[in-house]
Amino acid sequence: MEYRKLGRSGLQVSELCLGTMGFGWTADEKTSGEVMDLFLAAGGNFIDTADIYSGWAKGAHFGQSEEIIGRWVKKNGKRQDLVLATKVAGRMWEGPEGEGLSHRHIIRACDDSLRRLQVGYIDLYQFHGVDKTVPIEESLRAMDTLVRAGKVLHIGNSNYPAWRMMQALWSSDQNGLASFASYQPHYSIMERYGFEMEHTALCKQYGIGVIPYSPLARGFLSGKYRKDGAPVDSVRAKDVQEYCNDRGWKILETLETIGQSHNKTIAQTSLAWLLTTPVVTAPIIAANTLDQLKDLLGAVRFRLSPDEMTQLNTVSSYPREWWRSKPE
Repeated sequence: MEYRKLGRSGLQVSELCLGTMGFGWTADEKTSGEVMDLFLAAGGNFIDTADIYSGWAKGAHFGQSEEIIGRWVKKNGKRQDLVLATKVAGRMWEGPEGEGLSHRHIIRACDDSLRRLQVGYIDLYQFHGVDKTVPIEESLRAMDTLVRAGKVLHIGNSNYPAWRMMQALWSSDQNGLASFASYQPHYSIMERYGFEMEHTALCKQYGIGVIPYSPLARGFLSGKYRKDGAPVDSVRAKDVQEYCNDRGWKILETLETIGQSHNKTIAQTSLAWLLTTPVVTAPIIAANTLDQLKDLLGAVRFRLSPDEMTQLNTVSSYPREWWRSKPE
């Protein structure tokens, strides 16, 4: 597996990042451990989670994904071979400071994540969204405190509008605080506008590593969906209805045609589109079974030619009028 530098940091991360939102939800602990074993054996070192995973699931609780990862790390003794990323902001306990990005919440939440992960430090600690009630400088000072204490090595953010990222970068620069090394956007060939309108240029200019989540567009790019195929039996099938249109079917058709010329699947070709996009560091993949992960690992070192990228960029583009109607 290829390793890439995460933004301006010194972290060397695998070209695919393993997302763990399903641990304790769509994958039990045994399966989750097997998935991580296979990912590690394939050369993957980058694992992403969040403190709130997967508390919304029946029978699960907040912090469960971190706990599963923590027990796995302790068992295999491979901590030094891993880049562990987690996120903070969601509600984790009752009371006025049970969620958000206040100084008090961040410090306590980090200590809790360290305990669940059973590690001494977090490689990448990320804001899991925007907290409009707290000045960005306060949130950054909390992160800086954790970096100086050695509990966190680098910081990042997820789902920030471009202007808020700039505000944070400016505050870090002016106040000598820890600064974003990464950005985690919702980005795939199906979801281009939200990232490409402003974030692409920002991340290139300031050396921000990009680790897109939902690179298979909630499963639409998994290969299960067909224009004239039978309905897909999936708990997330309803989430992809917005893609089931002429644009979506054309993208699938083009991905399949290009993929077949390389003996690759639609999912692997979708990941290759991201991996060939210069600003992207590592797409975040997720797997509930070993077979799913094996398929996704087929994207390792798979890159598309300039002509293939042009074909895919053309069929997935949006009309100029549509872009103007989508403010950040």
